[in-house]
Amino acid sequence: MSLFSRIGNLWRGFLSLWIADVEKEHPEIAYENAINSMIEKYSKLKTATAGIIRRRDEIDERFKKLTADLAQTEAELDTAVETNQDDLAMVLIQKKNALTTEHAELTAEAEAARSDADSAKSSLMSVQTEIKKLQAERETMLAKFQSAQARVKIQEQLDGLSVDEEVRALDNVRSHIKTTIAEANLGKELSESSLDARLGKLKNQVGDVQAKKQLEELKAKKAAQQQQGQQKTM
Repeated sequence: MSLFSRIGNLWRGFLSLWIADVEKEHPEIAYENAINSMIEKYSKLKTATAGIIRRRDEIDERFKKLTADLAQTEAELDTAVETNQDDLAMVLIQKKNALTTEHAELTAEAEAARSDADSAKSSLMSVQTEIKKLQAERETMLAKFQSAQARVKIQEQLDGLSVDEEVRALDNVRSHIKTTIAEANLGKELSESSLDARLGKLKNQVGDVQAKKQLEELKAKKAAQQQQGQQKTM
């Protein structure tokens, strides 16, 4: 293989790979190319099938004419024999034999032509069916492909959305609130344990003790007065 042939093969290989990649990204192109190629083959097959059918029809016409000629020759031969026209009978016998041989050959040829025509029509219908199936598949697969692309884009958008900043912001707010509450509680605890607070609490306790003492004294005084009153009445 020459250098130029190898370079040509390499270039065709790269081109095929590039086309394959393009078709993956744009499957509608691949389907369109495949359908157009099948339609082109269908057109060629249709032309060939038409030729085969025309040949079948021509053979059928020849067969019909030959059958009629053979029947006519047989009738003429019978007449020649009945009228004792031996010379004509000899000629007609030879003609009949030739027509019989040709008729047998044409019968086989007609059967083959009909078989070829049926096979060609079957192939033509098969290709036509495949084209319709491929067209239907194209619509279905492209719809699925577009749906999948949309889902991928949505997923990419969702993946690109991040709530980390919002979560961190709320964490900072929560931390600040907790710190403020702790500071408030600490201030309360410190105020309750301060010296002034303790002295104030002690004063309140002293006042309570004095009030209780005065209450007891009043109760005792009143009880003594009641006792003296009872003694006087006796």
